[in-house]
Amino acid sequence: MLQRFNSLSIKYKLLIYFLTLILVPIMVIGVLTNIIFTDSLENSAREATIQMINQASVNIENRIKSIENMMGIIERHPQVVEFFRMQATSDPDVRAIVESEVRSFLSGFSENDHDIEGIALISSYDLFLSNELYKVLDDPLVEEKWYKDCTSKNGNLYITSSPVGRKITEYEKMSADEIVTLSRAVKDPSNGRIAGIILIDLNLNSLKDMLNYVKVGKAGFIYIIDHDGELVFSPVNKIVHRVKNSWFEDGSGVFTKYIRNQKFQFIYTISPYTKWKIVGVFSLNETLKEVSDIRSYTGLILLIVTVLAVGVSIIFSASIAGPISKLRRLMKRAESGDLEVEFCVESDDEIGQLGKSFNRMIAEIRNLIEEVYKEQKSKREAELRTFQSQIKPHFLYNTLGTIYWMAKDCGASNVMEMISALTNLFRIGLSKGNEVISLGEEIEHVRNYLIILKVRYGDMLEYDISMDEELKQLLVQKLVLQPIVENAVYHGIKEKGSPGKVEIQVYIEDNALKLVVKDDGVGISEDKLKMINESLYDNRNEKVGYGILNVNERIRLSYGKEFGVTMKSVLGVGTTVEIKHPIIKKM
Repeated sequence: MLQRFNSLSIKYKLLIYFLTLILVPIMVIGVLTNIIFTDSLENSAREATIQMINQASVNIENRIKSIENMMGIIERHPQVVEFFRMQATSDPDVRAIVESEVRSFLSGFSENDHDIEGIALISSYDLFLSNELYKVLDDPLVEEKWYKDCTSKNGNLYITSSPVGRKITEYEKMSADEIVTLSRAVKDPSNGRIAGIILIDLNLNSLKDMLNYVKVGKAGFIYIIDHDGELVFSPVNKIVHRVKNSWFEDGSGVFTKYIRNQKFQFIYTISPYTKWKIVGVFSLNETLKEVSDIRSYTGLILLIVTVLAVGVSIIFSASIAGPISKLRRLMKRAESGDLEVEFCVESDDEIGQLGKSFNRMIAEIRNLIEEVYKEQKSKREAELRTFQSQIKPHFLYNTLGTIYWMAKDCGASNVMEMISALTNLFRIGLSKGNEVISLGEEIEHVRNYLIILKVRYGDMLEYDISMDEELKQLLVQKLVLQPIVENAVYHGIKEKGSPGKVEIQVYIEDNALKLVVKDDGVGISEDKLKMINESLYDNRNEKVGYGILNVNERIRLSYGKEFGVTMKSVLGVGTTVEIKHPIIKKM
């Protein structure tokens, strides 16, 4: 085995070293963590639950004490003392005044504390007074069991959960399960005898709000039972009603029970003030599920560490093969036409020298392409000049001048108009060899062209040219409108077979000069329009008129690809050609 290990490559040796150094400690830690964490988790959950129960007990006691303090304020009020001293035979007018003042006093407490459902005063003479509560029957309240139990407490607080059977109820109907009643006997300060009781119905929502903030584990809860084992409050669940009172002992305690095939732990304590049991319940199955999750995480970590260990070994070997792979990828991109690639030389070894040679080769290719581009641009410009000179414009211009004077001698005014327009057409077209002319001259050129077409087509053709006067001084490429207008007439209006109109609009928009030619001819289909615009974008002549392609190419060669010609059309409605030209002012 030692010989076989020595014969392995360095990459595999490093892999074995890393796996041994990393995986063995991880496996040992994983096993120990599983054992220790199970006990620690149970203890932590138990301690956290005890703290939460104690905190809940303190919160509930504070709430009950605040109600008891309220009772102390009420019993000391002079009109309340006077009410407890009155009898049924007392002066009705005096009694009415006292009761009115007491009701006003009591309403202040119930309005400021929305959890109070009602406050009532019952005197030893069976007089009843409340704003929110009323007697169901006229039977004496002082003869009821709860009244006697309260007076027997000798002034201590008497708490009744789910007050069922008493002859007092709220105006707003509340279920007995939603209320806990707090009552206390009041003594007459003059003789020390029991003068009556103060009764306050407290909505259990106040306890519910306090306990909702207390979470026991992920799905645990806290509920309350009174000293008789009756349920005071519990959230909605399927566990509480299966709990037996015999499971609880006096004082505080912890026990575990199986309910519905799940293991639950109960932790409880008794409030010395209210005598209620505050019980916390949580599922040990769910708690210990975290241990199972830890096992899964440990396995996952082991897998990740294994992958990382293998990755580290691969990285060492890749430190040599990586630069070569990077150079190969750059060459692939260069093959696909991306000549902006560059190899980052980080060393001066053989790979670094090879990268420098690659960079020099790419730079040389870029220079060659630039030279070819300039050569092709010059060639296209020469072809354009050749195209413009083919018709011998100078000869025609001079000949037309002679014909014009001959027509004038003969009085042929219509012939004179047509020859004048054609003469101006050639004069502006020549422009002393200039490739850039004023916008006013370009508009005059296309207007003369339309005059000639108007003579030819008569009422079949109408045209309109709109442009602000201040734009005439701007400079534009020569002969950009005439080919577009020619297309509009011959391929748009003429094909329609009915009268049509050509509109030329010139304006400034988005910091560029816009020359727009619209016609209401036959229009262009969507597929053909897409092909034309793609050809204009790529400078491809795919059955696109030479004139419009020539205009687009001249503008883009001179000013860049952000300028040029675009076309919009709706079949049967018409076509709009937009020329985007830079704003060039005369020097």
